[in-house]
Amino acid sequence: MKRRYLLIIRSILLTLLPLLNGCIREEEFDNTPQGNFEALWKIIDEQYCFLDYKQIDWDAIHDKYQPLITPGMSYDGLFEILGNMLAELKDGHVNLYSSSNMARYWDWYLDYPRNFNESIIEKYLGRDYRIAGGAKYDGETWDLIIGKAPTLAALPIVDILTLAATGSEYDAGGVISRTETNDKVAYIDPHLFPACSFLDPTYTFTVNAKHTAAGVADAINHVMEQYFTHASNSVADGFCETLVKTLMKYAPIALEKPDDYEARAEIMYACTFGCNGLLALGTGGSPWPMHGIEHALSGYYDITHGEGLAIITPHWMRHVLNERTQERIVKFGVNVFGLAADQAPSEIAEQTIARTAQFFKSLGMPMTLREVGIDDSRLEEMAHHIAVNEGLDAPGTFAPLNEQDILSILKAAL
Repeated sequence: MKRRYLLIIRSILLTLLPLLNGCIREEEFDNTPQGNFEALWKIIDEQYCFLDYKQIDWDAIHDKYQPLITPGMSYDGLFEILGNMLAELKDGHVNLYSSSNMARYWDWYLDYPRNFNESIIEKYLGRDYRIAGGAKYDGETWDLIIGKAPTLAALPIVDILTLAATGSEYDAGGVISRTETNDKVAYIDPHLFPACSFLDPTYTFTVNAKHTAAGVADAINHVMEQYFTHASNSVADGFCETLVKTLMKYAPIALEKPDDYEARAEIMYACTFGCNGLLALGTGGSPWPMHGIEHALSGYYDITHGEGLAIITPHWMRHVLNERTQERIVKFGVNVFGLAADQAPSEIAEQTIARTAQFFKSLGMPMTLREVGIDDSRLEEMAHHIAVNEGLDAPGTFAPLNEQDILSILKAAL
């Protein structure tokens, strides 16, 4: 009889549990700076199990950071405060992630004991050590970069890709900056091809939104620099158009879901072909005018390369648009953006330029120089630097640019 009684009680409890659970109300917070602050504080207050062990007064932490929250504060400002609050836990395993940033207790990483003897670096490399081609040259390494001396040999390069953008894993060079002279120079030599490259899309899962977008902008521009030439062929054109469409398709996916393997893999694969010469086979060649202009922007102001390209590209397209270049721009618009080919060519060209700018803007890219801290104070100086050093006025190119052309593009981009 007793056993039956217990079974009845148990049955009643099982029947009531769903009703009781339905009466429980989790506290809801407004999607405001204050609401998000309170939600995060409460999560730690209720779920973090080491507050007492670490003797952390979490209520005092609340009182310390709550006054810093204001209704109209920026997203980045809020993220910084929330990250600083979590850092009070001094726990390297408690991190705050967003689509554009990551906050963590950095001292946990920086103060972690080294697993090697740092004196090895000092003893064998010193403080002015060289890599690759520079390690095999007795003179000043800059001589190799500016072509004053040939690169005759180089240490083997192993490339482990952590950012999809430049195609360094499959090309023979890079861009070297010298801040004291505002120079940003391409250094390309067959000896600099990687001996081995590792491409694992999972290594790019943690790349933030800004640099994911900037990498895509850079890669798209690599393709466009080689597409806008006078002489071309169907294979090269089709390759270029497919690469741009691939990058435009998967970039928004990677920004929305950073750990989407397919999106990261497709972007990585498309970026790989940007600078290895395959896209230029059978074409008229290009002086890479948009890169030439942007190199001065990042050389003078140290802005993110891909952001500078996103700003310059639509203004370069509009500046060079004329009866001679229109056909190529129209083809790009029809085959990449799917614009209707039965429109007037001038209309298609304008739509192509607008769609290019719209795409970069949709990635969160800045679209004016002022947005990245560049005003008109040094435009003339940069235009002269570009005209003297980049060779953008070479005859026979798609759209030769002289110093005044370059200055006009820079002014339009303000």
